[in-house]
Amino acid sequence: MNREALLTQLGNRAQNQLAELEKQLTHLLGRNLRALVVHGSAARGDYKEGTSDVDLIVVLTEASAEALRAMSNPLRLASAAARIEAMILVEQEIAHTTDVFPLFYRDIQECHVALHGTSPFANLSIHPEHLRLRIEQELRDSQIRLRRAIVDAPEAFVGALLRKTKQIRPALRALLQLRGVAVANDVSAVLRAAGSHFGVDASPIFSAKEDPARAYATFVKLLDCAISAVDSMEKA
Repeated sequence: MNREALLTQLGNRAQNQLAELEKQLTHLLGRNLRALVVHGSAARGDYKEGTSDVDLIVVLTEASAEALRAMSNPLRLASAAARIEAMILVEQEIAHTTDVFPLFYRDIQECHVALHGTSPFANLSIHPEHLRLRIEQELRDSQIRLRRAIVDAPEAFVGALLRKTKQIRPALRALLQLRGVAVANDVSAVLRAAGSHFGVDASPIFSAKEDPARAYATFVKLLDCAISAVDSMEKA
């Protein structure tokens, strides 16, 4: 997706706020502003006005207290007006943190739009073992937290399950890609591809509201298969 396509799918409010934010940050930060990068649902093409955030990364040369204070008001206004949620990174630190944020950076790398400057994510090199470790951590964390969600709020279980299906999308997709399976970026496509790859009928997950017990059993089975697969990659 390019800049024009990104802005076209956003509503007028988000478009205007992004343009105003870029203008203000450029004026306030000058050369310290290296890039503005949109990622997440807006860059993937499944942004929904009014319910989706616009995920933005502000890349700086250096994050001095002065620079951060200068950004405070524009970023808070953009968040309140159009759900533009910003993460602030220093350009030089990105290449040195691929080992601790491999999945996050890979997700950005595969689907992002540079609104300003040059993307520092385009040519990042991410080590497969760092990626494998993070995938396993994400999958196991989802497995553990979903159990607790049922204990803490059984009446809200369906919502917790649906949130987890969205949260594991990057990890499950990256795992499939490491295993040579090409898959689209949306949650439905990833779940169906994972189900097909691991021999699990994923369709009950999409009917969680009608049959939550079956949806949970299916999701757990899919997670177990994925964790077993990523674990076997370590042994290999």
